Amino acid sequence: MPDRILQFFKYDHLPEQLQLVSRPFCDLAREVELTIPPNPERTVALRKLLEAKDAAVRAILYKEPEAS
Repeated sequence: MPDRILQFFKYDHLPEQLQLVSRPFCDLAREVELTIPPNPERTVALRKLLEAKDAAVRAILYKEPEAS
């Protein structure tokens, strides 16, 4: 049974620029699922990887605030 958190690593729905950033995180999440046995630490690893992916996507979308 796949880890339920993997659903949040999907990237097909994203614009191409964001897919390029998200894809490596998805690939690594799948590798973690395949190579590490299910346990609480694997869950933590996947959750932190998801946080990193979200931050990377936000970094691409980031815009400097306009000076007032």
